Amino acid sequence: MSLREYQKKRDFSLTQEPGARAAAGKSGNMFVVQKHDASRLHYDFRLEMDGVLKSWAVPKGFPWEHSERRLAVQVEDHPIDYAHFEGIIPEGQYGGGTVMVWDTGTYKVFSVDPLTGWKEGKLHMALHGSKLEGEWTLVRSGRDSDEKNWLLIKTAESAKPLSKTRDDQSALTKRTMRQIAAQKTAVWQSNRSESKPTAKPKARAAAKKSSTGETPHWVEPMKAKLVENPPTGKEWLYELKWDGYRALAIKNGGEIDFISRTNKTMTDSFPEIREALSALPDDRLVIDGEICALDTEGRPRFQLLQNRGLPGSRPALYYYAFDLLHRDGKDLRGVPLVKRKSLLEKVLAGAPEAVRFSATLNADVDTVLAEVRKRGLEGLIGKQKQSRYEAGKRSGAWVKIKVSTEQEFVIGGFTKPEGTRKYFGAILVGYYEEGRLRFAGKAGTGFNQESLKRLHGMFVKLKTSGCPFADLPKKSGGRWGQSMTPAEMRLCTFLKPELVCQIKFAEWTEDAILRQPVYIGLREDKDPREVVREVPA
Repeated sequence: MSLREYQKKRDFSLTQEPGARAAAGKSGNMFVVQKHDASRLHYDFRLEMDGVLKSWAVPKGFPWEHSERRLAVQVEDHPIDYAHFEGIIPEGQYGGGTVMVWDTGTYKVFSVDPLTGWKEGKLHMALHGSKLEGEWTLVRSGRDSDEKNWLLIKTAESAKPLSKTRDDQSALTKRTMRQIAAQKTAVWQSNRSESKPTAKPKARAAAKKSSTGETPHWVEPMKAKLVENPPTGKEWLYELKWDGYRALAIKNGGEIDFISRTNKTMTDSFPEIREALSALPDDRLVIDGEICALDTEGRPRFQLLQNRGLPGSRPALYYYAFDLLHRDGKDLRGVPLVKRKSLLEKVLAGAPEAVRFSATLNADVDTVLAEVRKRGLEGLIGKQKQSRYEAGKRSGAWVKIKVSTEQEFVIGGFTKPEGTRKYFGAILVGYYEEGRLRFAGKAGTGFNQESLKRLHGMFVKLKTSGCPFADLPKKSGGRWGQSMTPAEMRLCTFLKPELVCQIKFAEWTEDAILRQPVYIGLREDKDPREVVREVPA
C-alpha cells in the first residue's frame, strides 16, 4: 500500500518519526495501540497488513463492555517501523505531541484474511497483547469504501478495564506519559532509515544537540532467529551463545541498573557486577549482554546461575557484554554492528574481571561449531556485520544456532509426588500457539530437594481450578507423555500460566510432545506470552 500521504504530512528533517518505507515480503500479524496526546488525547489503533500499518484514531479509547462501541476514524497508512515509535513529535508538526506505545501484540481475523476484511469493511478479530486480550470488531459505518468512519465494538465477553496505573504505562519502556513528555530528547525505539531528507542547517544543529543530551534508558532487546544451518559469507560474524540471563546494563552517572528483557530490575541480585560496571570511566552507557555463572571448566551453565544462593552453591558470576546501544548521550542503535562492537571493546578496556567483552570468533563457522559441540556449549549467535540494533525485533539480521536441544516452556500444572519424593512429581509444560497454551508434556527429572521445595512454594500461590491448556483433555491415547485423559487430569493440580522454565529434551514426537524432558531452571527474565515452539528456519 502507498505511504505517500504519510510522507506528505511530515518533515523528516524535524520529526523523529520513522521514514515512509513499506515492508517487503509477507505481512505479519502485529497490532499496536499508541496513546497520543496531541491537540487532544486519543488512541491510535494500528494493524499490520500488506506491508504497512492500517491505522485508526480512537478518540475515547477501547470499549470494554460487551456490545459497547466507539468511533474509530481511519487515517493514513503508517510504516511498520512506527510500531516502535515512542517519544515526542515537535510542535508545529503533524500530530505534534507525546506518543506512548500503550500496547502491542498479535491479532487474528476470523473467517477472512485481514486485507479482504478491511476492503469489505468488517474485521472481527482476537487481540493478544499485554493489555488487550479478547475479541473486538471494526466495522465501517458507511457503504463507500472511502468512508473514514468506523465503529470499534467489544465483541464476545466483556473485559476488565485497566487501572489508572496500567493505562498510563508504556508497554515498551514502562514510562508514563509525563515521563515521556519530560524526556525532550526521547527517540523512537527502532532503527531509522538513512534515506530521510537532509536536515536544514538549523534543524541539523538542533538534532545534534538533542542526541548528545539523551538520557540512557531501557529498550526491548533485539532478538535472534533460530536457524538450522548457519549462514556463511564475509558479511557475517559469530559469537558464543551465552547460557544466562539477558540484561541491559544501564549506567547513568553513579547509578547502575540491570534490567531484564521483560523490563524487570535485577540490580540488587548482582552486586559484584554492579560494582565492576561502576568502575568504567564513561558516565552514561547502555550495554547489552548476558549475566552468566561458569562451571569449573569455564563453561556458562544456566543451572548454576539458577541455583546461586542455595547452600554450597557460590558460582563465579560474570557479565558478558556484546553490544553498545548508548554512550555519553549518543544513541548508537543506528550505527553498524562492527562499529558498535569496536566502541564497546574500547569502553571495556581495563574493566574489572567481572565484566567481559564478548569477542568475535575468528574462524570459519563449521570449525567453531565443532568446537562448541566438543566443549558442551549451548550454541552460536550469528550477526550481520552492518546490522543496526532493531529493538524488540527478530528480523533475521541476528540468528542463533543451538547445539543442545532446549528452550523455554510455560508451567501450567504439576502432578502428585510418588514414592519418597516430596512436594510434587512432575511439572506440566506448554507453549503458546495462536494465543492459546498448548500442552507439550511433563518433566519429572532435573529437580533436587531444594528446587522442589522452592517451586512448590511458588505453585501454591498460583493454583487454579481450570486447566490452562487449550488442548486437554485429549480423546485419543491415554499414555503419559503423549496425551492425558480426564481421569489423569484429575490427578493434576493446575496453575495460572505465569512461570517460565528452561527444559532440555531429546526431540519432539510426531504428536508435538517432548521426549526425555529435563528441568533446568526457572526463567524469571521471560514473559510467558512470548514462549512459542522454536522451529529452526
